[in-house]
Amino acid sequence: MHRHGYKGRKFGRETDQRLALTRGLQCSLIKYQSITTTLARAKEIRRSTEKLITMAKKGGLNNRRLIIARLNDLEAASLLVDVIAPQIKRDSGYLKIERAGFRRGDNAEMGTISFVDEIDFDVESPKEEKPKAKKPATKKEDK
Repeated sequence: MHRHGYKGRKFGRETDQRLALTRGLQCSLIKYQSITTTLARAKEIRRSTEKLITMAKKGGLNNRRLIIARLNDLEAASLLVDVIAPQIKRDSGYLKIERAGFRRGDNAEMGTISFVDEIDFDVESPKEEKPKAKKPATKKEDK
């Protein structure tokens, strides 16, 4: 038998466990901007995360809902759509993978996956603007 037409890695896990693993890695990547994991996992989550970033850049309510459904984490989805996507200026190739040596226990090849562009997480999203405090009016005294 040949393995033509099968996309993606299985990681020796069943479907629900594999989906939970990739979702967790994607959420961690979005929250922390860079993660170190095995090279195979990094290569696998790069495929799906770049698609999510493209959806976030397009914007719109439907894309936001699809991102929330795929990540299963409202905080990470909001961070991606409101903070990260507006700061990315390129059309594709949002993530980079750098080899990070071998893991001590089982000698698995490790890789660090991170954003190519620098992301500033201190920027407030446009929806979370705080109202400016008004200065109290001073009364002029008549003499």
